[in-house]
Amino acid sequence: MATKKTALVTGASTGIGEAAARLLHGRGWRVYAGVRNDQAAQNAEKNGLVPVVLDVVNTEHIASAADKILSETHGRLDGLVNNAGVAVAAPMEFVPLEELRDQLEVNVVGLTAVTQAFLPALRHAKGRIVNVGSISGILTTPLMGPYCASKYAVEAISDALRQELAPHGVKVALIQPGRIITPIWQKSMQRAEANEEKLPEEGRKLYGKLIEAVKKSVKHVEKDALPVEPVAEAIWHALTAPEPKSRYLVAKKSLFIKLVANLPDKLRDSLIRKQFGG
Repeated sequence: MATKKTALVTGASTGIGEAAARLLHGRGWRVYAGVRNDQAAQNAEKNGLVPVVLDVVNTEHIASAADKILSETHGRLDGLVNNAGVAVAAPMEFVPLEELRDQLEVNVVGLTAVTQAFLPALRHAKGRIVNVGSISGILTTPLMGPYCASKYAVEAISDALRQELAPHGVKVALIQPGRIITPIWQKSMQRAEANEEKLPEEGRKLYGKLIEAVKKSVKHVEKDALPVEPVAEAIWHALTAPEPKSRYLVAKKSLFIKLVANLPDKLRDSLIRKQFGG
């Protein structure tokens, strides 16, 4: 009887992570679901997943998860899906530095820490790393500077890992979702509103109009968002295809996004300003 392939999916409580974990399980993999609380762990277990408590900024959680998973898989891991993330939105001039640090700590440092912990097992299995980035890693928009910065970093980290690990048989792919229907954006809006309340009067005068324009744009774009399933399918392809792509752009109007991202800066900035009434 063939041994099941194994994967760890971080941020598997909801959204893309949950969808990817359930898809992998449904197709015969043993899936460790990184979750942050007991309720999420119970839900994961009901869905046939193996829950592991894993806050990617907690070094003790990472060490404990590695001990558990590697002891059960005999030091092998076929797939690591780095999905855990948060989204911070605020004008760069006034973004609270503790919020910026949290943004980078989760999306960049946490991703790196988890990858480091599991790389020996991935190398042993000649496994795959799939990092969940964003179109915000190729196209920056106003007020999303902190989030975009983190996703540009994920692009660079993915490129470096792909180049460094190729000689060892470990393939690395990057998923670039566009607007997807997931709870991260509701949480992001809540954080953005909290940051807006912290703005000094000067900040409201300087950025109030832009903030309102971005809010309206977000509500409009949400109506055109994709479900999580196409992203989960892209993750599946990246983990199982003989020759996976280095990048998977999963978005409506993907060709248009690529075109805008590659325009000269002045033209691209002008188009974005028009979108937000500037």
